[in-house]
Amino acid sequence: MNAMKKMTVIAMAAMLSVVLFAGMASAHVTVWPKAATQGSYEVFTVRVPSESENVTTKSVRLTVPDAVKVSRVEPKAGWTYAIEQNAEGGITKVTWTSEGEGLKQTEFAEFRVSGKVAEDATELIWKAYQTYSDNSVVEWIGAADADYPASVTTVAPGAAEGDGHHGAAASADAAAEEATNGESKLPLILSIVAVVLAAIAAVRSFAGKK
Repeated sequence: MNAMKKMTVIAMAAMLSVVLFAGMASAHVTVWPKAATQGSYEVFTVRVPSESENVTTKSVRLTVPDAVKVSRVEPKAGWTYAIEQNAEGGITKVTWTSEGEGLKQTEFAEFRVSGKVAEDATELIWKAYQTYSDNSVVEWIGAADADYPASVTTVAPGAAEGDGHHGAAASADAAAEEATNGESKLPLILSIVAVVLAAIAAVRSFAGKK
């Protein structure tokens, strides 16, 4: 019985270790949503957990992928932000800085930007740089299997539905449908006109005979 209890305790400890390790491993700077559509307008959320003990996260710098044009930054209470822009006015970098103590080890924060995904995008690689109160910097720029991976948003082909913007194909289909409906109603309209003209002619003929 004691042996069984010992094995149970060991198994539970192993499971707890796996859960804790998974929680630590998943505590990365990530950008959501993880999937988008070519040509869509999105609000991207940068989720920043603070991981280091005895220091706080003081600032986060996000590098915007070339395949998305970010045009807006949502203000966040307790944080200031600074932006860098390209010649076309698109935002290429955003740096959020805490006005107070910063994020403790058990805390996280979310920052939001909005923009349009390029028509030919295949994926968005978001590189982030997390600065702690001791001036150490964690660079979230690596591959998916790296210790500090960059966050990736996969991009599917086609125009997004429900974003308030219609693609050229949808507009062409609507125009074709409208033209078809107009053509199908034309014979009926002509028939009605012919009947009306015939009735007018008959009335005039009858009136002339009187």
